[in-house]
Amino acid sequence: MDRYKEIKEQIRSRYNSLPKNHRKIADYFINNFDKIPFLNVQELSENTGASVASIVRFSQRAGYKGFSDLRDSITDSLQKGMHNGEIFPLLEKRKIDDDLLTEVANLDIKNINDTLNMIERKSFNYVIERISSAEKVLTGGLGISYLLAEILAYQLTQVGINSSVLIHTHTLFHEQVLFLNPKDLLVLFSFPPYSKETLDLARFAEERRIDVIAITNKPASPITFYTKANLIVESRNMLFTNSFAAISVLINAIATSCAVKDKARAKQILKESEEIMESQNQTISGS
Repeated sequence: MDRYKEIKEQIRSRYNSLPKNHRKIADYFINNFDKIPFLNVQELSENTGASVASIVRFSQRAGYKGFSDLRDSITDSLQKGMHNGEIFPLLEKRKIDDDLLTEVANLDIKNINDTLNMIERKSFNYVIERISSAEKVLTGGLGISYLLAEILAYQLTQVGINSSVLIHTHTLFHEQVLFLNPKDLLVLFSFPPYSKETLDLARFAEERRIDVIAITNKPASPITFYTKANLIVESRNMLFTNSFAAISVLINAIATSCAVKDKARAKQILKESEEIMESQNQTISGS
């Protein structure tokens, strides 16, 4: 059993012997395992409604010196998992003919695993640093890439990054980047069949000394000749289109990493967004 599963099992094995207030903490750990490395004990206290002392005692009951020791172990297990060749195991095929659902899912799982192995962490970290420090981030693409660009812009906005998507209407892409400066950033999605307009935009931005980052499917795709950095994503599909499972994972990872890099900014924006939604009666409380 790998360390990631071992820690979870360690908490589960002690669950029934825990006091009632400690079980609530255990539930939070099990259900939010990937979030624990980014929380301090005070934040965890707020999220669980348990006292700091209770969290420390729970950590000791789980077999650790205290919360910091447990959090460090979880962080280490996640980091080691990122370096494994195959983080997500393939699904077992059911004993029926033409199980297309499993076939498609397995291909997407392989895409995710291959993407995690292809992306250089140095390049990924550079992209996060550049996005976080940009005065404005514009995302762009055509076709399905436009939808992906829109999702990335939305996700970045949610964590406090000044971001918007290039709109393809009566205005050319080129016109929308005329007022960018070298502190701004352009993130472009480019997948087969490669859009000439997207490539022309990357070339135009490079000439104006605007940094371009590409999210694309191979190191030598046409857009990479005009970029500052590239994030390579595997997008194989059973159809004559691109699969976007791995791209969705990457978009989420970018937004999450930006949030972790500046937690205070991300929390403030989230708080303000929730207040706006509530003031406009745009939310419904769940049960």
